[in-house]
Order: sequence, then structure tokens, then C-alpha cells
Amino acid sequence: MKKFLVGILVLTLMFSVVGCGQKANDTSKEDDNSKDGGTKQIKIGLSMNTLNNPFFVDVSNGAKKGAKDNDVELFVTDAQNQPSKQQTDVENLLQKDLDLLIIDPCDSDAIVAAIETANEKDVPVITIDRAAKGGEVVAHMGFNAIHSGNIAGEYLVDVLNGKGKIVEIMGIMGTNVAQDRSKGFNEIVDKTEGFEVVATQSANFDRAEAMKVMENILQANAEIDGVYAANDEMALGALEAIEAAGRLDEIVLIGCDAIDPSLEAIRGDKLEATIAEPPFFLGKNAVLMGLDYINGKEIEKNIILDSTLVTKDNVDDIVTKEE
Repeated sequence: MKKFLVGILVLTLMFSVVGCGQKANDTSKEDDNSKDGGTKQIKIGLSMNTLNNPFFVDVSNGAKKGAKDNDVELFVTDAQNQPSKQQTDVENLLQKDLDLLIIDPCDSDAIVAAIETANEKDVPVITIDRAAKGGEVVAHMGFNAIHSGNIAGEYLVDVLNGKGKIVEIMGIMGTNVAQDRSKGFNEIVDKTEGFEVVATQSANFDRAEAMKVMENILQANAEIDGVYAANDEMALGALEAIEAAGRLDEIVLIGCDAIDPSLEAIRGDKLEATIAEPPFFLGKNAVLMGLDYINGKEIEKNIILDSTLVTKDNVDDIVTKEE
């Protein structure tokens, strides 16, 4: 059986598209030659919102692979989910004579100041995964979070036959991703007459926090049929609570991201589903897109990658990273 390379076809097509895009000044790279006639090594900064989450570790690893394959010097920072630290990280990265800066924001509003700092220094910025609400970026690459939420809602409708008591565990609500996943999920839930939402709470994309949130929800609700956690870390935390309460067979659980532990949980019949939004390829292809921009090629302003429902039926056909 052919393996399904999630998002790769989209990315292949993406880099061949011309028009409606951004393009670096063709003359800017002519001054980058070293005095001995060689070409200066390209430098790219990657400001990560956190590296304490398998999804974002895979984003970083993908970026490192893209950089290594193309002889790019890549500088990676970890903001530890602190917007103020991310501002400092960006300022420090900008001291390294970067050709381009890639940012995965902690917060869609708070990151604006950091982007504006890069703008002042004429360093082009690409945002990935989470979009910024201001500042000038040459491109954004991510997933359609509303569509992702739709997929989760539609899955629960299908599995539960449109009837049941539903729980939503949301992410960091200062990010567009958390807002839009919730919006998309509730678009489906709100029009499903047989669904009753018994709890909605944020766990900030954090596994330990989601476990505590789910423990409290389980104690307060004797009947729960379906749970949507807006990322796999939270889904795995919720799973721990559900399993500890002995209610694994009662509750259908879906997450999002398709990180390795969630895929294993699906194979082990503990997690019903997730939504594949492969972070490795997001990171790698952000670097490739950045190189295209640096080299004067047209790039699209807004790149939306595919999201794919993953269940026991197709979990072994999903490829989320390179070996």
C-alpha cells in the first residue's frame, strides 16, 4: 500500500505557483558575496514559541533538516511559551545578521512588536502555524484551523450518530489557531440538534493541564459521549484522566496534530482519532520557502496546508516526518 505523504503534494504545487506573491529585491543578494569571491552562507533565524511540546519539536527538527540539506545556518530559540521572552529572542536573533526570520508566535497579538522590530531592521519575516495580527510578514504558512475544527466536529457527529453529551478542551485562546479550531468545531456542534455541550474549557495546549481539566469535568458529569481536544498534547492528557476514571469505553476522543504518541494511542485502541497537520514538513518547507524568497523567487503570501483525519483505518498510511 502506498504511504500517504500528508501535505507534500500541496507543498510541491505551492513552490511552482507564480503571481500574487512576495519577492525579495533581486539586487540584495548580489552584495552577499564574500571578498574571496565565494557566496556567503545564508542565515535564518527560527523563533519557536516552545520546544516543550512534541509538535513544536518536530517543527524545529523539520526546519533543521531543510537547513542542513541546503547548507543554511539556522539559529533556533525557545520562548518557553512566554511572549516577553520571544520578544527578547527575536532581538537576539536579529543581532546575527540574518537573511530571514521565521516565527512561530506564542501569542498572535503580542508577537506584533517583535515583527515590527524585524521590519525596522529590514529582515524579512515568515510566520508559521500561528498568524500574527500585525507587523509586515512576507508570508504565512500554516493550516486552516477552522477546517480542522470542522473535521473534528463532523467526526463526532458521524461516530455518535449526531447524539450525545460533548466536551471541548480548547488551546491558548490568545492564538488564532485555538480561536479558529474552536470556531470550526462549534460551527458543526451548533447545528447538530442532538449534541449537548456539557463543558468547554481551555487547557492552553498543555498535557498536564488538560488532564486536570478532564478530571474535573469527569467528576462533574456522569455522562460524556465525546471529547474534542484542540491538540494532541491535551488529548493525551484527557486520555490519562479518562483511563484513570475507568471510562475509556464510554467516551470517543479526538485530538489534532498527529504527533507520534497520539498515533500510537490510536493503534492501541485508546484514542479514536486525530487530525494530521504534520509539523516536521511545516518546519522544513518554511525554510525552503524562505530560501526561495531570499533567492528572489515569487512566493505565495498565505500558504494553507492540508489537514487529514486519522483513525485506526488509516493510521499506518500516514507519514508525518522524514526518517
